[in-house]
Amino acid sequence: MIPVPSAPDWILDWRSVEAALPILAPLSSCAQDPVYHREGDVGIHTRMVAERLVAERRWRALEASDRHVLLLAALLHDVGKPTCSRTDERGRITTRGHSRVGAAIARELLWRAGIDVATREAVARLVRVHQEPWHWTTADDPRRLVIGLSVVLRNDHLQLLAEADARGRIGDDLLVTLETLRLFGELAAEEGCLDRPWPFASDHARFLYFRKEGRQPDAPAFDDTRCQLTVMSGLPGAGKDTWLATNEPGLPVVSLDGVRTELGVDPTDDQGRVVQEARERARACLRAGRDFAWNATCVSRRQRSAIVGLAADYGARIRIVQGEASPEQLEQRNRRRERPVPWPVIEKLVRKWEPPDRRECHELVVSAGGVRT
Repeated sequence: MIPVPSAPDWILDWRSVEAALPILAPLSSCAQDPVYHREGDVGIHTRMVAERLVAERRWRALEASDRHVLLLAALLHDVGKPTCSRTDERGRITTRGHSRVGAAIARELLWRAGIDVATREAVARLVRVHQEPWHWTTADDPRRLVIGLSVVLRNDHLQLLAEADARGRIGDDLLVTLETLRLFGELAAEEGCLDRPWPFASDHARFLYFRKEGRQPDAPAFDDTRCQLTVMSGLPGAGKDTWLATNEPGLPVVSLDGVRTELGVDPTDDQGRVVQEARERARACLRAGRDFAWNATCVSRRQRSAIVGLAADYGARIRIVQGEASPEQLEQRNRRRERPVPWPVIEKLVRKWEPPDRRECHELVVSAGGVRT
């Protein structure tokens, strides 16, 4: 997708980068707060960050796939700024929320470009949290922060991106920022999760740690789960039904589409009755200690957390299956449906799309076309 510099010259061909990523063009017309960015607009800053990263010895020493991920993250880390840029009451430019918006933009861009799931999500996660190492000292629980980050990415890669971000600008706070980033790396190293995930004793210990405030990461966890909930997550046409039919043919399924059809509720109508009935059916399975699946789009963490929280309260083990398909596959499959999902509805879901990660569940399965990958 982009030309990644390599030995012996390590040259970043910026013309080729701009040609491969037209989304960078609007960054040149997005101004920044001169207090922190005297170098100029977001486009200038982005190029400086990428050049700083490519010049870094630690980046050059990485595997080719990791260099690709980090360079994409550097190029896309501020793509959310044009959407979020505002001038506050003091006349200062602010871009609050640009990391979250940028992650969604990066994810959709890479998905449409056909980038593999692992690379896409690695880039999107780095974009989403690229500011965390700058502000870790103000976190409620810095230890919990670095442990949580280690489950979904490598903290040393995040630190490297944050350092390039800091050096790729002109501001008076550079030395303080670099010291903050150095201490972030030291904290992660002290916790044993700088270049690897925190070693939880079990999947259940990890699941409980991220559900219960105040729980210690090394606390033992007696596995008292009494049934398993399988949460299907994916855009319409991503193969959720196929995965269940292929891998769990006898598993009871609570399907929002099924309940909607039974109740005669149109997808564009109020869904309160549908959700209430589906949750009652889920409770019946949970009370009986019976394994079952929850089949809905569940594309956002908020949507998944509702059913996961309910099931966890009943002592269920949580498996999330992430359905994956290309835009072309989604369009083809939806055309073949008896009741196709309108494409504008799918595009709206894409903008809310937050694929699951291992902090939400005991087990995460990624499925392409109904096949476990």
